[in-house]
Amino acid sequence: MLKAVLFDMDGVIVDTEPLHQKAFQMMFDEVGMDVSTAMYRGFTGQSTKEICRFLCTHFRVKQSPETLVQIKRSNFTRLFFEDETLELLEGVEDLIKDYYKNGLTLVVASSASMFTINNVMERFHLNPYFKDKLSGADLKASKPHPEVFTKAAKAAGYLPSECIVIEDSTNGIIAAKDANIYCIAYKSEHSKDQDYSRADQLVSDYTSITFDKIKAIIN
Repeated sequence: MLKAVLFDMDGVIVDTEPLHQKAFQMMFDEVGMDVSTAMYRGFTGQSTKEICRFLCTHFRVKQSPETLVQIKRSNFTRLFFEDETLELLEGVEDLIKDYYKNGLTLVVASSASMFTINNVMERFHLNPYFKDKLSGADLKASKPHPEVFTKAAKAAGYLPSECIVIEDSTNGIIAAKDANIYCIAYKSEHSKDQDYSRADQLVSDYTSITFDKIKAIIN
């Protein structure tokens, strides 16, 4: 029986990707990296820490991964609070309230930093609906490693077989499936170059996965 829903955040609850891209590009420019569009898109779903470790190795820059993380996060924080147009993705607030009303346990399992997760949840008044929030940035391994979803299921208090994941990225889908959790891939107008082939279900409208429509997914 379905007991819990584990939500990714970026691209699922809110689209902060344009802000992340601007923040990364500012960091790339500052340290002199020429990151291609294809390379950048391959980072989707990974934590900033993992991305910066890769960049330091690939470009052999003098700065440490920790320095790059701090530069990027400082840029993102400023952009986040300056952007008054940031909104929840269409239909997700109603979906969250629908699941909560019907007794499902909700957990955020994101590659974003806990600072960013908390800011998003507070800005849009979502904390009352979620039992817990996990950041991949605080774990030993980032998506596509399954650790964040394995721990999110434990935080929810249920077996992986009693949970579903809602994800939008290739890396997140791989992480969910390697954690042996049913995965719904959300494809929005913002999604670019992501592989949904391992997802159990692909949707582009949250009204198609309301509680009444998915409660029988897990028997």
